[in-house]
Amino acid sequence: MKKSIAIIPARGGSKRIPRKNIRPFCGKPIIAYAIEVAQQSQLFAEVMVSTEDDEIAAVAREYGAIVPFQRSQRNADDFATTTDVVLEVLAAYAEKGRDFTYGCCIYPTAPFVTTDLLQEGQELLLSQGYDSVFPILRYSAPIQRALYLEAGRVQMIWPNNYTTRSQDLPDAYHDAGQFYWFLVTAVREQQRLWTDKSGGIVVTEMQAHDIDTLDDWTVAEFKYRFQQKRVTA
Repeated sequence: MKKSIAIIPARGGSKRIPRKNIRPFCGKPIIAYAIEVAQQSQLFAEVMVSTEDDEIAAVAREYGAIVPFQRSQRNADDFATTTDVVLEVLAAYAEKGRDFTYGCCIYPTAPFVTTDLLQEGQELLLSQGYDSVFPILRYSAPIQRALYLEAGRVQMIWPNNYTTRSQDLPDAYHDAGQFYWFLVTAVREQQRLWTDKSGGIVVTEMQAHDIDTLDDWTVAEFKYRFQQKRVTA
């Protein structure tokens, strides 16, 4: 897999948590975890960070990633997708005569990613011939019995499931927001990271945590410290 690249997308304009990608998480910038696990896995010929922000670039380099070029302003706003960024990175490398067979886009706010999880994703991608592979997390409650509020009144989105027992409903999952292993040719052709030929790695609640708010951040740090204590106990 020496023809693999790790791409860590880290723009500077986070709105909900300012400077989120370099905010200290359990003692070091949160982006450092993604950089270090990618390096430790020894799965990649290159570990790079895509950013338009000079401070993020400096932190990334401090922890061993390379920042070979600056992200375009077009892909640094609130509307650019992860796929947009990945395709821009691959195109920039191709212009320099460098192509990769596989890639792994690792989010900069995913401190729970481990080398074992990256290895598992790589093996699944290769053995099953998928376009991409990414971690998924089971919803803790059946989404088929989801609710919404209308003028303060509780309503069911799918009322036909009102009398259905929870145990009779199939499990549902969501993207854990950690990484995407992918076949470069597939992403270029389909212009997306998640296709109808994507595989999932099921992770537990203790292996992932979505960080969108400061409360999320606090809980994620609690979970991370708990896991570290359990590992060293």
